[in-house]
Amino acid sequence: MSIHSRFPNRSATNTRSKRALDVQQVLEWAFRMEKARLELPEPPDPERGEGLGFGLEYVLMQRAALGCRIDGGRYKPDSSTHEDADVVAACVAGLPTSLGGLRMAIRLAELARAGITPDWMPGAVPRCVPVETKRNQHGERSITIPVGTTRVFSRGKWRTVELRACPVTFSPHPDQIAAARRHYDHWWLALDWVREGLRDGGMLRSIDVTDAMPKRQPWVPRTCCEQIGNKTV
Repeated sequence: MSIHSRFPNRSATNTRSKRALDVQQVLEWAFRMEKARLELPEPPDPERGEGLGFGLEYVLMQRAALGCRIDGGRYKPDSSTHEDADVVAACVAGLPTSLGGLRMAIRLAELARAGITPDWMPGAVPRCVPVETKRNQHGERSITIPVGTTRVFSRGKWRTVELRACPVTFSPHPDQIAAARRHYDHWWLALDWVREGLRDGGMLRSIDVTDAMPKRQPWVPRTCCEQIGNKTV
């Protein structure tokens, strides 16, 4: 059972003074403004007979069941951090492994602290360019390398001349562009999971998480977008 389905929905309470923010704004508020930290589970120590203990999802479920903030234990948040920011951090830390797990959770937090969106290389087009160039008094010239010889008839006799070629590459490389957009796609899916978790959990007391999301694939022209359910891809 997922974290979304096991949280009771309490969104109908305490909505009068809530601020409406999209999930990316919520993460930036929690990690950048409130300085929330990811409380990652400590690895168990078999020699001391320690098990996995209680995860963050369990802590959140207990808080939801009690309807109040849980005090005590190593999950006690810093008093200077807003309690909603702690909930956001706990939700991010609970990302499933299918969406990147702790590695993606750290990535989400880092991007939110910096206030940036993953670079999907907008406008990038692979161009054929020389591998190496050099500059002299005549300007910039491409580096060439010998690739063989051939015989030519010139000025009444046969001569052997060297054949040279200019090594080229594509910059940016198509694989580089594809990787950047694949990483953006993984970030988007994780962000969507956090949005659903915060909305379904209904434990944010001062923030109302909206449905708004960054563009699913901003590199795809609008005329090529397809609708899948209520999400634009």
